[in-house]
Amino acid sequence: MTTSSSAPAEALHIVCPHCDAVNRVPAARLREEPVCGKCQKPLFTGQPVDLSSARFLKHIERSDLPVLVDFWAPWCGPCRQMAPFYAQAAQRLEPAFRVVKVNTEEAQDLAARYAIRSIPTLALFKGGREVARQPGAMDVNNILAWVQQHAR
Repeated sequence: MTTSSSAPAEALHIVCPHCDAVNRVPAARLREEPVCGKCQKPLFTGQPVDLSSARFLKHIERSDLPVLVDFWAPWCGPCRQMAPFYAQAAQRLEPAFRVVKVNTEEAQDLAARYAIRSIPTLALFKGGREVARQPGAMDVNNILAWVQQHAR
């Protein structure tokens, strides 16, 4: 069996967490620590990416990876309690997922656009569309289980 024109379809668009450039990365090379073609920094850091309103849409609309979002605020106790678990989840979910955080105090437009009524709230986006949402703090195992349940 030969592969000809199907090979490019296996390349994924990955938005750089540093400079927001859109990179094409062969799916088979995701675990090889790819770097951005523009800024030469790692495309995966093992940490949640803090996104402002200006950067958010590019990351959810231009990435071929599912994007897990933590809508949070610095004054929120449960948000601060969940933060280390969310960071642990990021280490385990990358590179199959982009894991990001949105501070709803700084990005009030996004909180309104996505009708975030309680924080923390996790939302999973695929192809620019929200496919699942879960309010409330979770530990790392519950985050991972929830993501796997809704990633299909």
